[in-house]
Amino acid sequence: MTNGGVRGTDGAGDRLFLAVAALAAVAITTFNTFNTLDERARIGRPLPLWEPAVWEGTSALVLIALLPGLLWITRRAWPVDAPFRRWIPIHIVAALGVSLVHVLAMGALRGLIYRLVGETYDPLLPFKEWPYELRQDLPVYAVFVALYVGWRMLRERNRAPQEAGPHVLEVRDGARRRFLPLSEVDWVEAAGNYVELHRAATSVLHRTSLSGLERQLADAGFVRIHRSRLVRRGAVDEVVSKPSGDFVVRLRDGRELMGSRRYRKPLLEP
Repeated sequence: MTNGGVRGTDGAGDRLFLAVAALAAVAITTFNTFNTLDERARIGRPLPLWEPAVWEGTSALVLIALLPGLLWITRRAWPVDAPFRRWIPIHIVAALGVSLVHVLAMGALRGLIYRLVGETYDPLLPFKEWPYELRQDLPVYAVFVALYVGWRMLRERNRAPQEAGPHVLEVRDGARRRFLPLSEVDWVEAAGNYVELHRAATSVLHRTSLSGLERQLADAGFVRIHRSRLVRRGAVDEVVSKPSGDFVVRLRDGRELMGSRRYRKPLLEP
């Protein structure tokens, strides 16, 4: 569920995403390691296996360690819902931060590993080459964000038919989806190309016609009381008739709705 460009967590889905990303990182690291070995051998500067394995492995390890934070940022600056002017600056700053931490951390790890095997490595070397590293990190950041957004949207789309049911209304507004318990909706009012679902203290816009929603909610206890208004029977406290034949529907929370006489009979039928 989204709120102002903020996405909620999906514990199981996010853990699976991280696991798949880790497996992909292992595969890419292995490929890059042997590719580097082959390239160096071709130019007459062969390397022992452990060196490119350390270079590639430390880079992948740091990126995977940073990935939960990247997902956290993406959920709070969700590209699908939030306006561009809001989420683009956030992700630019985040991408620069991720890249900076990446080069500093992998440099430190490489320096430590080289020292353990009796060799030398300048821990600040990746930082000194940050412009080069940044050109590689920015596309990686963008790909992870795009994959995570696609992953979450796919999971929500697959989960929607299971979560939506006779007592839950799936409310769509562009890319946003909400699953609203019908027991929380007291009445519904037409609003142009939308309908407004009124709850205790708030309302929600849903892009559909009132007639279409009336048919959809017929078995959920909603009846029409006006050409532009539906009400849930369970929310009605009393019906007060007027001399003209029109009536007032008083809800349990004290709110009053005007009803038209042509819709009086369906409301009062058991």
